Amino acid sequence: MTHAMLKGSNVPLQATTVRAVLRWTPGQGVPDIDASALLLGSDGRVRSDEDFVFYNQPRHPSGQVWRLGKKRVAESLTDTIQTDLSGVEPSVGRILLVASADGTAFDRVRSLRILLHDATAADAEPLAYFDVKPETGEETALICGELYRRGDGWKFRALGEGYSNGLQGLATDFGISVDESEGADGPMSPPRPESSPSAPAPPTPAPPTPAPPAPAQSTPVPPTVGPDEPTAVQPLRPVPEISRPLPPEQPVGVPAQPAYGYPQQPPAAQPAYGYPQPAGRPGYGYPQAPAAAGVTGAQSGYGYPPPVTGAPDPDFRLPPQGPQFLGR
Repeated sequence: MTHAMLKGSNVPLQATTVRAVLRWTPGQGVPDIDASALLLGSDGRVRSDEDFVFYNQPRHPSGQVWRLGKKRVAESLTDTIQTDLSGVEPSVGRILLVASADGTAFDRVRSLRILLHDATAADAEPLAYFDVKPETGEETALICGELYRRGDGWKFRALGEGYSNGLQGLATDFGISVDESEGADGPMSPPRPESSPSAPAPPTPAPPTPAPPAPAQSTPVPPTVGPDEPTAVQPLRPVPEISRPLPPEQPVGVPAQPAYGYPQQPPAAQPAYGYPQPAGRPGYGYPQAPAAAGVTGAQSGYGYPPPVTGAPDPDFRLPPQGPQFLGR
């Protein structure tokens, strides 16, 4: 059931997390509305500047009160404050729900209403609502209502109290430190966010200067040796010798299979080609054995003088490994 509240009335809250929604109708000349909250102690004042939740400080350090921001709903605009009542610190006795018009009087604002919803129930009807109407029309800030402790629970009271010196004057009355000097770091000194139409656009940050390219790595140059400095002598690499196999020694006896290129004893059956032949068939290109008595020069080896029957010629040398190895 939704409670339609009058100024000064109250209603108990069964919900542990409530959403206070400010709703108004935009139009030509209608100022932008901002929702804020102040957490008050037992003395009716804030404990520190951190107890002020507004557009430049949208979340309380305890994390139990925060600002959700503006939305468009049908033909209206909304700005919302949400509170987890079960987690609010025991030293906080009241939470004021405030609407400010950024220096413009509320007599230009149409259909200003505050609605309380159970944040855990999606698409449910509001728990209560209150139509806020300024008393003089010159107010620039309004306390629409308050959440306050009653025993072990919480209640909501409809107020509608106005301030003609805006959000800054209202916050000062409840103990917020406001430094109006230029460049001050107080909670009211930062500019409004971009969502507000009257907020100045933040300066565009300069593009970062690109880092210079890393120098290309060049091939290292060996150090120069001065005329008086000794130069390190690199050892020479040994040149491998080309080894050629030595010709085998001439066998003393006749092997079972004669080596190619050496004079052999005449075989019994069929002599090898290019070696000394028996007397009947002289070998081609080699000196022949001594001819028997009565053998003429026509029967000697081709291209060689007839063999001498006397002592051998001391200057005679066999060609190395046959004629195929001679230089050409």
